[in-house]
Amino acid sequence: MLLPNRSVSPQRALLSVAAQISMQLESPRTVSETWTRLKEWRAGNGFEQPITFGWFQLALDMLYALGLVEFDGHTLRRTGRR
Repeated sequence: MLLPNRSVSPQRALLSVAAQISMQLESPRTVSETWTRLKEWRAGNGFEQPITFGWFQLALDMLYALGLVEFDGHTLRRTGRR
């Protein structure tokens, strides 16, 4: 689930999706804006396997648990940690 394996492709691994989310946060964005930008980015970069909002949320939770993003009640932003 976190990493690609026989049942989870590299396009859908949570680690991959989390990295893609982080790329969308070059500036603070709402969750909805981030979700929309992620879907557009994936479509424009040849990622054929769609992800659900639930999968997006799990990847976002992983970023939050690792201290890589913060949420102020309105917007998401990357933290200074990398």
